[in-house]
Amino acid sequence: MALNFRRVVTGHDDKGNATVMYDSIAPNVKSGRPGQAACVVWTTDTTPVDNTGDWDEGTREVATTHAGGTVFRLVEYGPGVSPRRHRTDSIDYAVVMSGEIDMRLDGDEVVHLKAGDVLVQRGTIHDWVNNGSEPCVIAFVLIDARPVAVGGRVLDAEG
Repeated sequence: MALNFRRVVTGHDDKGNATVMYDSIAPNVKSGRPGQAACVVWTTDTTPVDNTGDWDEGTREVATTHAGGTVFRLVEYGPGVSPRRHRTDSIDYAVVMSGEIDMRLDGDEVVHLKAGDVLVQRGTIHDWVNNGSEPCVIAFVLIDARPVAVGGRVLDAEG
C-alpha cells in the first residue's frame, strides 16, 4: 500500500514558546488485513486533552479506539479490500481525502462516499467496501463514547 504522508506536530519548548516537535514521514503505518493500511497520526489518553509533554503520541499502540481518549488515523482501502464488519465505542469524524468507497450498514443499506465527503459515524455496525479501481484514503478522528444502547440493551460489536 502507498500510505505515505508528512506529519507535522507542534508543541512548546522549555520556555513555553511554540515550536515544531516532529516533522517527518508518519512512522506508524500498519496493515490489519489484505488491501488495507492504516497510520495512527496522534492519540490522547483523556478529554479534555493535556497538551504538555514531548512524547510522540503517534507511536502508541492502540486498538480501533482508545478508551477515555482520542485517535487520529489515516486509512487507505485498496480496491477489493477484505471487509471487516465492526462497531466502535466512539463517535468518528471522517473525511474522504481521495478515491471512492462504499460504507455498508445493517441490512442492505449502502452509502457511496467520494473525495471531499464527510461522515459522522455514531457507533453503528459498518464495513468499508472499495469496488473501484483506485485506493481510497480516509482521515478519521475517533473520540471515546459510551456503548450504544437500544431499549435498555447495550449493543455489542455484532449488534
